[in-house]
Amino acid sequence: MPLISDAVPRQSIILASTSARRKAILSLLGIPFQAVPPRFEEILDEKRSIVEEVTAFAEGKALSLREAFPKSILIGSDTLIECEGEKIGKPRDPKDAKKILRRLSGRSHRIWTAVFLSDPLQPPSEIHVETIDVTLRNMSDVEIDQYVATGDPLDKAGAYSLQGEGRRFIERLAGDYLAAVGLPLKPMVPFFQRAHIPVPLDVERLYRERDFMNWRTF
Repeated sequence: MPLISDAVPRQSIILASTSARRKAILSLLGIPFQAVPPRFEEILDEKRSIVEEVTAFAEGKALSLREAFPKSILIGSDTLIECEGEKIGKPRDPKDAKKILRRLSGRSHRIWTAVFLSDPLQPPSEIHVETIDVTLRNMSDVEIDQYVATGDPLDKAGAYSLQGEGRRFIERLAGDYLAAVGLPLKPMVPFFQRAHIPVPLDVERLYRERDFMNWRTF
């Protein structure tokens, strides 16, 4: 399924993201959209709680494109990791990725994902936050070094991917798998319905039939 359709909807939909994962998830809905890099820099602020941080990032990404797309529906999403009270974003470099993975190895942590939805024709905007609890098995230094060498962890919050090579380290996951990967779909359906945009996908059926153990690809 193409990520960007040539069809022109009643109102264009803009996903403020460079993430291939978020584009692939949104494409599941079967609606035309365009993915545009946000003009927003994610800077962690220790004074903010993790829910304040993740919602601020999701909103900031979306609204950074409002001037360029004044009449479009804007979608922004962000994901952060919380482990023992510490906020963890994307690693700065391979060395930092290894440090993060050693911190998460054999421990449980929580994934926070926020999605911000803005329709200028039908205010107000909406913000939804999902939390997912994940436990990683113990990883050896060799496993961590080999995984980081693939480059897969370098653009992922928590330095691992749920749908890629990182899935082999997951011992337990409780919550919305798609939200954990980076974009929850359930809140979007009623939002698009209010905007009179039909959604071909039966989202409830999708969630009944799929979870992280049987979803090898999007």
